[in-house]
Amino acid sequence: MIRKATHFQPGILAAVPRAARYLTFSIAQPARVKGAMSALAAVADGDEVVVGIGASLAEQLGATVEGLKPFPHFAGSKVEIPVTPAASASLWCWIRGDDRGTILYTSRAIEAATGDAFRVEVVVDGFRHREGRDISGYVDGTENPKGAKAQRTAFVAGKRAGMDGSSFVAVQQWLHNLSAFDAMSAREQDNAVGRRKRDDVELGNAPESAHVKRTAQESFDPEAFVVRRSMPWIDGQRAGLMFTAFAASFDAYEAQMRRMAGIDDGVIDALFRFTQPLTGTYYWCPPVKRGKLDFSRLLK
Repeated sequence: MIRKATHFQPGILAAVPRAARYLTFSIAQPARVKGAMSALAAVADGDEVVVGIGASLAEQLGATVEGLKPFPHFAGSKVEIPVTPAASASLWCWIRGDDRGTILYTSRAIEAATGDAFRVEVVVDGFRHREGRDISGYVDGTENPKGAKAQRTAFVAGKRAGMDGSSFVAVQQWLHNLSAFDAMSAREQDNAVGRRKRDDVELGNAPESAHVKRTAQESFDPEAFVVRRSMPWIDGQRAGLMFTAFAASFDAYEAQMRRMAGIDDGVIDALFRFTQPLTGTYYWCPPVKRGKLDFSRLLK
């Protein structure tokens, strides 16, 4: 159990909730941004609402956040890795809870707080499937670090006030081709993931293209650990995964993505046989001070 007295946004390490909503904002009226940020800090606690700041918002505020940058173009990728325009991903809110109605009202409160300063660009509703499985049926985040290691992985430390306890998150909305997935045999599915669906046991003889082998966090130099808090989403007949990976920098995520995309050795992650990213965004999640979001790095 993550206690709310922490100096980081506690929702980042809390268990994946039963339901969620992801809000992505662009800047609509730059002159009103500072006031809207102060209002947002009053309604977003870092627990039920995790907040991320995009590079374009930090730039608009005249702030420098060490390590924050736009989502990169992965040169040499063997598959398409979309980059969401930075201006369309200025602010990100992950609303977490057990009741979709409550999440709706929280969403409305956030939109009211941000007022005319921001414009909602994307709304995605997520949910927990079978106690933490992707909609494909495979467990997500099996290799997540635990306890103190999770805190060391997810949060900045040893910097300075306003930075320590912050986190960097990579966010991608992945769309699954469920028809292609269903056409694969059970063995092909397991080999693509590198685990058995029925019991989540890693395959000892999985092919090099298996997702587990492509992203084995301890196999990188330096090791590339992240804390995943991904959730499935459904919109009509479309479905997939809202991938979120928190870390003390974007380095680990980028190392994993390069290998998945075949940049390093030409081997493409087998997940691309049935899923593809639609978006690519980076955010900085500010720390918490006295129970409220600490925007001191942004609002001088």
